[in-house]
Amino acid sequence: MTSTALPATAPAAVARALPRALARMLSLDDFEAEARRRLPRPIFGYIAGAAEDNQSLQGNRQAFAQYAFTPRVLVDVSRRTQRIELFGRSYASPFGVAPMGISALSAYRGDILLARAAREQNIPAILSGTSLIPLEDVIREAPGTWFQAYLPGDPAKIDALVERARRAGYETLVLTVDIPVSANRENNVRTGFSTPLKPSLRLAWDGLARPRWLAGTFLRTLLAHGMPHFENSFATRGAPIVSASVLRDFSARDHLSWEHVARIRRQWPGTLIIKGILHSQDAALARRHGVDGVIVSNHGGRQLDGAISPLRALPGVVAEAGAMTVMMDSGVRRGSDVLKALALGARCVFVGRPFNYAAAVGGQAGVAHAIGLLSAEVDRNMAMLGINHVREMDAGLLCREGAMPA
Repeated sequence: MTSTALPATAPAAVARALPRALARMLSLDDFEAEARRRLPRPIFGYIAGAAEDNQSLQGNRQAFAQYAFTPRVLVDVSRRTQRIELFGRSYASPFGVAPMGISALSAYRGDILLARAAREQNIPAILSGTSLIPLEDVIREAPGTWFQAYLPGDPAKIDALVERARRAGYETLVLTVDIPVSANRENNVRTGFSTPLKPSLRLAWDGLARPRWLAGTFLRTLLAHGMPHFENSFATRGAPIVSASVLRDFSARDHLSWEHVARIRRQWPGTLIIKGILHSQDAALARRHGVDGVIVSNHGGRQLDGAISPLRALPGVVAEAGAMTVMMDSGVRRGSDVLKALALGARCVFVGRPFNYAAAVGGQAGVAHAIGLLSAEVDRNMAMLGINHVREMDAGLLCREGAMPA
């Protein structure tokens, strides 16, 4: 896999070949601190924020810390590979880019550069249904990208959007089901972010204080493409981000039900994935409705505060999944997190906020560097765990903290 990241044994000279800002980024968390400096407070707050008291946001990270590795030693690990297969396609690593709304406000043409970086590094990427760039433009730039849809419970609108994605060339449809209503994101209000985005002195000052973002992202977007719109909520173009009518694009999702999933399955010829599964009974229902895969997710803590962390929910979902492919997102920050999720039954994990921050810091090169850092961590940890292939990662290499290994 071609990458701008440093292999575990790379000499310091390779680090000097990176742009200075990226050479300082040694882990995914480093991108967050740098993005905080570069982005206006409302935009950073929107990305970083979660719902209410951040219990789920914090719980997602805490869940990984509750598991420890029990490595094997004196194993020849010289043939290591982290390649995986998903839905008949081979990928270079067992992680991908999660869907992230309004990414084009944190980096110029953000959705495209995220998808391009993923394609070049050969990992899966999912385009958000709340993106500001038409889905047709993204798939043209990065064939193989998956499309995530937020669907209202309106059969005519569902049919039209699904058909639009099919005609554009998408082969994988990700139906996100954990937003029947909008979450209580108090953090957005506190940082000055709103939907619709309201011009204010505070927002103007934040933009002026960050001229690189103002000129390189916002003004460049306005000059080249006009005021951003929500492009992919329906079959037709949505409202501008500053329009009061934008709220209509996010309504009527509380009507969505398993009957609509059955309808979509009949209509969609490609791979169908449901994102937002946490309960094992929902995994069983997805299997019975002919779904190809599920993503265990609590939306990064951005929806129901207090929801179980996906890592904890993973074994129960896997037990009911049958032949479905089980994946996971929420809280993944290290290669060790990726491997812990694989040990508990995930085939692939998706990473959101860190790749968004990387785009804000270094554009497509920043995302490629972040992907490379995570890949290098997976490779290094595989060697120290005593495995040559990620499929060897199972629960026997984990124990709960405080428990004795078997």
